[in-house]
Amino acid sequence: MVVADGDPRKGAALIDRYGCGACHTIPGITRAQGRVGPGLTGFRDQAYVAGVLPNRPGPLVDWLQSPPRHSPQTAMPDMGISEAQAEHIAAYLYTLEGR
Repeated sequence: MVVADGDPRKGAALIDRYGCGACHTIPGITRAQGRVGPGLTGFRDQAYVAGVLPNRPGPLVDWLQSPPRHSPQTAMPDMGISEAQAEHIAAYLYTLEGR
């Protein structure tokens, strides 16, 4: 999938900056070996984001900006990610293939 204004390289840097690897295992991100949240290998092939939203760019960007708004019981916190940052992160996540 393509995120119109997203840059996967910027997304990788943001994933590292926000510490997403503390909870998730994320291919291509150094030290991203977390086990709290799901592993993100093959993310682009998943049908849903966190089991609640269709895995498409718009819903994913919304989720990244405020996970609790979409799923109040989620362990994923609101990190204060801007829309532009969420687009970059989404662009990176859509590069992740395989299972």
